Formats: sequence, C-alpha cells, structure tokens
Amino acid sequence: MTSDHWQTIKALPQASLEHLFAEDSDRVGNLGLEQSGLYFDFSKTHLDKRAMDAFQKLADDAQLSTKVNALFAGEPVNVSEGRAAEHGAERGTGNPTSVDNAHALHQRMRSLIGAIEAAALGEFTQIIHLGIGGSALGPKMLHQALKLGDEKYELAVVSNIDGAALEPVLERFTAEKTLLVVASKTFTTAETLLNAQSVLDWMREQGITDPLGQVVALTADPEQAVEWGVDETRILPFSETVGGRYSLWSSIGFSVALALGYDVFEDLLAGAAAMDRHFQEASWDKNIPVLAAFADQYYTQVRGCDTRAVFAYDERLGLLPDYLQQLEMESNGKSVTLEGEALSLQSSPIVWGGVGTDAQHAVFQLLHQGSHLVPVEFLAVVEPGDSLSPAHHNGLLLNCFAQGAALMAGKKSDDSHRNYPGDRPSVTILLEEMEASSLGALLAFYEHRTFVNAVLLNINPFDQFGVELGKQMANKLADDDGNRLDASTEELKKRAFGAE
Repeated sequence: MTSDHWQTIKALPQASLEHLFAEDSDRVGNLGLEQSGLYFDFSKTHLDKRAMDAFQKLADDAQLSTKVNALFAGEPVNVSEGRAAEHGAERGTGNPTSVDNAHALHQRMRSLIGAIEAAALGEFTQIIHLGIGGSALGPKMLHQALKLGDEKYELAVVSNIDGAALEPVLERFTAEKTLLVVASKTFTTAETLLNAQSVLDWMREQGITDPLGQVVALTADPEQAVEWGVDETRILPFSETVGGRYSLWSSIGFSVALALGYDVFEDLLAGAAAMDRHFQEASWDKNIPVLAAFADQYYTQVRGCDTRAVFAYDERLGLLPDYLQQLEMESNGKSVTLEGEALSLQSSPIVWGGVGTDAQHAVFQLLHQGSHLVPVEFLAVVEPGDSLSPAHHNGLLLNCFAQGAALMAGKKSDDSHRNYPGDRPSVTILLEEMEASSLGALLAFYEHRTFVNAVLLNINPFDQFGVELGKQMANKLADDDGNRLDASTEELKKRAFGAE
C-alpha cells in the first residue's frame, strides 16, 4: 500500500551531500539530465539509490504510469469537476480529437493575427492585455522572457483591479493605436471586466466612437463574450478542459503571439511537446519531472521543508517565481485526497523566490545560516541576453554556481556567528539560450512535475475551489442589502468607506 512506501521513505538513512558525492564517483553523470536545450542537475539533492528505489515503488503503487496515460488520453482526471485536463492537446499531445480541435483554434488565432498585421482592423501599434491569474501571468512572463526590444507592438499586461496598475498604461498609450485584448476563461471575471470597462471608457473619452471594434476576446465561453459586446469574429475560444494556469498554450497566448510573432508561439508549443514526449516515454529514474517531484516529496515529507525557493539568475526570467507560485500552490494547495478524505501528508510547499544577484544581498542570509531548511532551485542561461562586456554575464553565472556550491559545502568556523552548516540542497537548471522552444520545455516540465506531485499525494491538482471564497465574500461586502461579516471586517469597511 502507498502508506507503507511512505513509511519506508521516511525511515531511510539521511546521509549528507558530502557523503553522497564521496559514495558515488559518477553522481553528477547519474543525476544530470539533458532535454530540449535544458540541463537539469539534481546531484545536489539528497536523492540516492535507496531513495530513488523507494520513490519508484511509491510511484508504481500510486499508478503514476496509468494516470499519466489518462491525462494525455483526455480522461476526466479532474475528478471533482468531472473534466479532462487537456493543456497537452494545445501543443499536439493527447486525445486526437482534442488535438485537432486545438489546432483548428490555433489556426483561427493565426488568421486573426494576420488580419491585424495587415491593418484590416486598424493601425494598431499598442496592445493592452487584461486578465488575471493564468490569463495574465503566463503572457506577461513569456513576453518579458522572449522580447528583443524591436517588436512592432508595445504590449502591456494588466491584471490588478488597482487603478494604479492600469492608469499609467492609459497615460502613455494612444487610444486609436490600441488593441484591447480581454482574457477570461468564463468572461465573468470581475477584476478583468472592470478593467476592460475602464479602457473602453478611456477610448470613448479619446474620441473612439466604436471602442468594442478594437477588442479581441480570449475565452472558453464565446457566448458570454458576445453578450458582453465583442464581435464574434474577434473572439478566440479555447477548450473548457484547459485550466487557467495551464492556458498560455491556448488562445490566451494570443497577445504574445501577436507581439513577438506567431513563429515564436509555434516554437514555444514545439518545446513543450518535446517535454511531453519525454515525460511519457522516459523511465522514472531518467524522467526529469518525476525526479523533480521525488525531490520535492523527499524534502516536504521527510525533512519537513515548508517552502521551496526559486531564483532566476537572468533578469528575463524574473517573473518565473510568480508564475510558479500560481501553478504549484493553486494546483496542489489541497488538504483532502481524491476520495475527499483528510490528507495525512503535507501538500504543496510554499513557493517563493526572486532574481539573482539581487537576492544574494537579502534572503540568502537565511538560506545559508537560518534555522529553516529550504531547498533552492537555481535557473541560469548560458548565452547572455545583453551586448555589454562579458564580465556582466560571467559574473552572473559564477555567482549562481557559487551559491549552490556554498549551500552544499558550508564553511566550519570556531566563531559560531561565522559558521555555515552546509548540507543544504539545491537543483540547478541551465538553459542553453533564452529562446521559445527551451522556455516551452521548461514550463511543461513544471506542469508535469506538479502533476506527479499530485499523484504521489493522491490529490486533484486541477480544481481550485479555494480561490472562490474570497471573491464571494467581496461580493457580499459590496451588496447594500444588510450583509454583515465579522466585527473586525465591518470596522475596516467603515473606516475605508465611512459610517453607514
């Protein structure tokens, strides 16, 4: 039974990293894996042969292979909502009917991009993309990572309902040159639609008589978009079986495909598809998402690590930690099993992070000498993203590699204030260069890793009911029908909006 495997894993000897390297002369070769322009170094984790064997038995008992097949076959793996999870079909991997449907919708997107590039809808040079969660994080992160600076279109992605996020965009944009892209799976997302209405009002104030003629909608509910006022020829649908945080492969990627070129979007899909194939075909001991999940579960369940830190040693990947926070914590932040019973294990660790080398002068103090054990993930790109002196990029990479080495080795000192305990784990992921195919493979890796973690925990990574409660409370507070919440919340409301 699965519980027996967990007991075995928790009872494993806890050898130090120094001992594991001394024990295995080819540890780097055994735990360094390459795929799609990426190199993954798991050697600085505490995974060894005994742990790997135990986790593989756990994976087999949890029917990981069967569940991977079910995921790609389009079976209803989202059991609480009775849905499939078909983001893989968006990049050509999965149920043939779903793959064909995704391809057709991509072609529709490509045709609309062609029309916009030919100025058939207007002379646009600026794009405002409105969404929230996966409808914004994915496009914003991709654009920051892949833009070169000479694009035809200026893209601004706005998610926050805070007017301070939208107003600066409106101040620098020109209404007649602006294409408004509204991204919402249900097309009922309150924050997104309020922002959209504000942009339409701004367009009217700037003399645009038909602002809805400058709107493109990205949604899984086209009828709702039509009802809102978008012309059906400017609605780009995607499948209901594609979750929001997995949706950048669908029409949600439209703004990036328009701003950077559709060929970039196609390369992104191709890279993700390559990782899909690796995930489906590789044995567990050489399967990159599976190995990452084994390490995640080891540190969460065995070493009691409540968090995992992600540091991108490349400014272009600065939004990746934010993207991963939603992907992993919204997916696996659960407390019940697939059967609805209380989860006896810890669920998703808290994901946090930042950008190197900035983080070295802030949070790395805790990582090296704090009382918390925090597994760290480093990401770096071999080819520089600038034309300055090589000293910049060389220094960046050397700092990245040195941090992982220092966390592992530590430094003993008779002065306790200057003692570094070491034996602190890290994984390093190297991209050969920052290009769409490698980035697509990287993001697909994170998706599959999240899925494997869910299978090992026996939870559903595809629902997110916890997102809804706060929204319901906000709606209740906004209603003037005598709704009351707790005394603290009512006092805050009174102080913000005045006495009733």
